[in-house]
Amino acid sequence: MCAEKKLTKEQLLAKAKKPAEDAMKMHPFYKGKIEVSPKACIRSIDDFAIWYTPGVAAPCMDIHKHPETVYEHTNKGNFVAVVSDGTRVLGLGDIGPEAALPVMEGKAMLFKYLGGVDAFPICLDTKDPDKIIETVKLLQPTFGGINLEDIAKPKCFRILDTLRRECRIPVWHDDQQGTAAVTVAGLINALKLVGKPMDQVKLCLVGAGAANIRIAHLCIQAGVTAGHMIVCDSRGTLHRGRTEVKAEEPEKWALAEITNESQLAGDTPAAMQGADVLISLSRSGPDVIKKDWVAAMAKGAVVFVCANPIPEIWPWEAKEAGARIVATGRSDFPNQVNNSVGFPGIFRGTLDVRARTITDEMCLAAARELAKTAEDKGMDEDHLLPTMDDWEVFPREAAAVGMKAVEQGVALRTDVTFEGLRKEAEVIIKRARDAMTCVQVQGFIRPYTPKA
Repeated sequence: MCAEKKLTKEQLLAKAKKPAEDAMKMHPFYKGKIEVSPKACIRSIDDFAIWYTPGVAAPCMDIHKHPETVYEHTNKGNFVAVVSDGTRVLGLGDIGPEAALPVMEGKAMLFKYLGGVDAFPICLDTKDPDKIIETVKLLQPTFGGINLEDIAKPKCFRILDTLRRECRIPVWHDDQQGTAAVTVAGLINALKLVGKPMDQVKLCLVGAGAANIRIAHLCIQAGVTAGHMIVCDSRGTLHRGRTEVKAEEPEKWALAEITNESQLAGDTPAAMQGADVLISLSRSGPDVIKKDWVAAMAKGAVVFVCANPIPEIWPWEAKEAGARIVATGRSDFPNQVNNSVGFPGIFRGTLDVRARTITDEMCLAAARELAKTAEDKGMDEDHLLPTMDDWEVFPREAAAVGMKAVEQGVALRTDVTFEGLRKEAEVIIKRARDAMTCVQVQGFIRPYTPKA
């Protein structure tokens, strides 16, 4: 029995509010969440003759003559830029680049602690997609990869597609590919638990933003029958009669052409009627999804309500309405389906084989390894996926992603094995976690002490 069920609704609501209350106290206490720290030894001040002038000229000239050695002489191969314009931050909307900075710092913190990746928040003071594309291209000499974050649609699609096509380093949009990978992993295990075949389920997706559009495509690659899926946006179901989206939002039109084989023209409750699975990434709740809509789903329904910061329906209400498995995007509820168990391992594997891009197949490989890790540990209806505490999942994901990159011919480093990549990632990630423990124990990161 999940501990959440023993609490009253009032206690559950109070618990749900506590992270935001604590965040307003702890962010000012630390004044940010990340900092830059040396990784090379400084035995005495004399070492700066090696790390800076005059010694540094030798590796500079080596890189000039042999550009690929930048990965040997610098940390480029472990640097990732977390780039946002602040136009779609969590479920908060267009709040601007400064207001997006706490999220991007948090993302960088997760990258380091969970994946051993050195990530930097870069919030851009522009909404112009062409300027964002140009800026990312200009950053390529420094970074081994780019993580696009919280950029509004439809421009996020063009930005990602252009950069993936034109950059010489991997670029991905975590709100699209990362969310899709983790959601598909959760779906794989949820369907195993309810005993429903992937290719036979009826799946309703509520919300047609960047996340759900990519989720829909990755679900199809994972084995869901496209015609059994119905996608709903704010105006109702997508179908071939919705010709107004053809020019305005071609990504929606692409789904309208291949999903909804019955051509249902209706609203969200109509689309959910008899559905086996609901995947909702629409707007912050609660009460966006109603209990009676969940009650009308098929027996053994799977409900993913992953809007942030508050799910579209409280999980206990979805359970009361008859859902068998409920997942949200929050770590304080059972079954968190959140990018945090995806992107650190996916980027670790991408960087470790120096992949030129992150393909959908690499994301699906990560999803399957993520699902398998949970199954190996012993999954149940309240534990579909590993949590951030299950740190061994990240080296496994990294190895799966790296091997898929090699298989697809997009990796520059090919002399690798699954087990070899897993061990490499394990060493890097363990170092990051042990370093964090060390600085906390030694007092270099002071413990939070509430004001009297």
